[in-house]
Amino acid sequence: MTLSIHIGNKVYSSWSLRGWLAVRQSGLPFREVVAPLYDDSWDERRQTPEFAPSNGKVPILWDGDTPVWESLAIIDYLADKVGRDRFWPADDAARAFARSIASEMHAGYQALRSQCGMNLRHVYPPEPLAPEVEADVRRITSLWDQAKRRFGQGGDYLFGGFGAVDIMFAPVVTRFRTYSIPLPSLASDYCAAVWDHPFMVDWSCGAAGESWVIEKFERAAEKA
Repeated sequence: MTLSIHIGNKVYSSWSLRGWLAVRQSGLPFREVVAPLYDDSWDERRQTPEFAPSNGKVPILWDGDTPVWESLAIIDYLADKVGRDRFWPADDAARAFARSIASEMHAGYQALRSQCGMNLRHVYPPEPLAPEVEADVRRITSLWDQAKRRFGQGGDYLFGGFGAVDIMFAPVVTRFRTYSIPLPSLASDYCAAVWDHPFMVDWSCGAAGESWVIEKFERAAEKA
């Protein structure tokens, strides 16, 4: 049975991006369902059977009548179906580091998330970052540097080939681009590789075709 991934707006929904990339990475056929976030029907829509298991959160993956939500859970569910090597490094040490930094991404960096929301519609001129955002950027780029130098010499991504960790950090790549955040050369090259990945190009094209504007996620609205 074809998988079905329910996602939010491609311009804004970072978690949806992760779930969608995971399904693309699996190579399995799937159906995409976009639910506009925070429109007039959102409160009612999120209570429907399609969204109820995740309490209205996106993404939510349906495999027949089996729901899976939360990005890492979706990644691991798909890895169980197609083989973990499609998502995670085969080497034990590399896989341990990959799982650790993917989990840190899942749970951390609240300052960056809250102050630099995902928005594919804009590239803003650089502005000074709050100290707590700078700390998040330093931590992230330090982890990228460690992963790339220790385990990623065989390709353009953190562990060589594109995989689960790159999926988890893909929304961060978009944030660094949107807010013109200065980066060390290795991190800058890595961001370029992720941004140019065919899956990311497809997602960006989908975002470009969206007409919905969520004012609270627009920087101009925040400054007004």
